Amino acid sequence: MFLEGLAEKLQNTFKKLRGKGKLTESDINEAMREVRLALLDADVSLPVVKDFVQRIKERSMGAEVMSSLTPAQQVVKIVNEELTRLMGEEQAGVNFAAPRPEGARHQGEATVFLLAGLQGSGKTTTAGKLALYYRKQGRRPLLVGVDVYRPAAIRQLEVLAKQINIPFFSLGEHVSPLDTARACREHASAQGCDLIIIDTAGRLHVDVALMEELVGLKGLLKPQETFLVLDSMTGQDAVNVARSFNDDVGLTGIIMTKLDGDTRGGAALSVKAVTGCPIKFVGVGEKLEALEPFHPDRMAARILGMGDVLTLIEKAQTTFDQDKARDLERKLRKQEFSLDDFLEQITQVRSMGPLEEILGMIPGLGGVKQLRQIQAGFDEKDFGRIEAIIRSMTPSERKSTAIINGSRRRRIAAGSGASVQDVNRLLSQYEQTRRLFKQLGDTQGKTGHKKKPFKLPFQI
Repeated sequence: MFLEGLAEKLQNTFKKLRGKGKLTESDINEAMREVRLALLDADVSLPVVKDFVQRIKERSMGAEVMSSLTPAQQVVKIVNEELTRLMGEEQAGVNFAAPRPEGARHQGEATVFLLAGLQGSGKTTTAGKLALYYRKQGRRPLLVGVDVYRPAAIRQLEVLAKQINIPFFSLGEHVSPLDTARACREHASAQGCDLIIIDTAGRLHVDVALMEELVGLKGLLKPQETFLVLDSMTGQDAVNVARSFNDDVGLTGIIMTKLDGDTRGGAALSVKAVTGCPIKFVGVGEKLEALEPFHPDRMAARILGMGDVLTLIEKAQTTFDQDKARDLERKLRKQEFSLDDFLEQITQVRSMGPLEEILGMIPGLGGVKQLRQIQAGFDEKDFGRIEAIIRSMTPSERKSTAIINGSRRRRIAAGSGASVQDVNRLLSQYEQTRRLFKQLGDTQGKTGHKKKPFKLPFQI
């Protein structure tokens, strides 16, 4: 879960306030003290913390809260608004080169993204994530490697590009980054690419040589976006790095990495306020699909345990095939929901990301305590076991579980590396799911109104 440590402390603080009918100045002072400690422990910059807490305190002391019938909810609302303001108010857009004029013969200038950052920040992986993300948006990206200092850095990017089937370009480790940069536009034009993503060299720390090279590349390429890739796990130092890069090179956006697994990560709350540079993307996992546009309002809601329905819907829309959803709806109406369909639904849910992340987006389940309770009774490995069991069945067994007798169950268990009890449990879960869908369909026809079409949870 994003910023788990901070989220848990803030949620516990506001839970104490909800138990009070009216709030006193003493209640608010105590709550703000806990908020201040939670933010500092999460590595949020001290000046940012002071300003943030003062703004909340001033607003919470107003008549809007003190005279409210639900003062605790008003305080949470204020904190949500201030968190959103702190991280940038609204999603920052990405700049692209002007599109090709109507009727023009030439292709037009390709958009250039220049990626900068220190070694170990996840810059090369982020380049691949950006390329994959924008290919899904209909663009034709080209990955360009100009890191001639870190051993095998260019080779790493090339392997990554092949893995996701993205064009790659580099003149090798013995050619200067500026020469490679000069040649990449012509190569992009020849390949029909309209987005060039430059993976530059990093250092173990900010130094003069690094900055001079980046300034030279920026002056030559004139990129539409100069992204700084920041490792959120470096804490307060990440803000200092961002300030240095912004002062010397001039940034247009920041990409935060490793935000999913960090219990601190307060740099995400500090960097916009300190540098004035917006966070535009966040890395939310190791997989190359795990890159999301940054929405300050959604992040604030998730930190406070309010869920994030919009991101959940967007994930579902990109994951679930609408034609398959309509076909499944037809099968459910006719009671033809098979184990193959059951497996396909599980596979699609898994492709949306880790279960913890998905549950954290659901309002009411966004609290850290609730998520832990759910996860205590669930193992992600269960998905793999279910898949192995179903794939060990014959086509006729998947279509009709009624024929699966004792000997078949023992054979399926042996073929999947599971126990007979595991097979029995899966068949029981499958039958419960079938009965649930049947009840949902039947209920819609017993209300006395015209029966509405049965809709799957993510069907539009």
